Amino acid sequence: MKLLDTFGGFLAEIERQAKAFYGERLVTLAIFGSVGRGTPRPDSDVDLLLVIDRLPRGRLARIREFDRVEQALTPYLQQLRCKGIDTCLSPVIKSPEEVLRGSLLFLDMIEDVRLLYDREGFFARFLDRFRKRLEKLGARRVKSGGAWHWVLKDDYQVGEVFEI
Repeated sequence: MKLLDTFGGFLAEIERQAKAFYGERLVTLAIFGSVGRGTPRPDSDVDLLLVIDRLPRGRLARIREFDRVEQALTPYLQQLRCKGIDTCLSPVIKSPEEVLRGSLLFLDMIEDVRLLYDREGFFARFLDRFRKRLEKLGARRVKSGGAWHWVLKDDYQVGEVFEI
């Protein structure tokens, strides 16, 4: 079985557990990073973006809440380790309002995101608007060596403030 297929089965289980725990509060479940690009290694973590309604305040409270999803996934993680895949979850948990305020984190999601669940197309619409703002600004993604970076504004002047 190919590595990507193995990760695909795990993603389906992540989606199932997130839906079971968060229920109607789940707005978006997205995978980004190497797994979202379809280029995972056996030691790749699974970068998750969870957009959740009515989140508790504070990062630690959100992680404690997500820990129940991760605990439900523990048997699956153990099965993956037996197959030589030593992965872990790296969740980013935001409210819809926080997503709409934006984040540089979303830059790479314009190109490399896999939406597992997106209620009413919330995040897809957000990314589309974000992409259009970047295009208007003239921003572009540039490969340098083996990595990508963004040039947000060609004629940027030191100290200049602009909004994306």
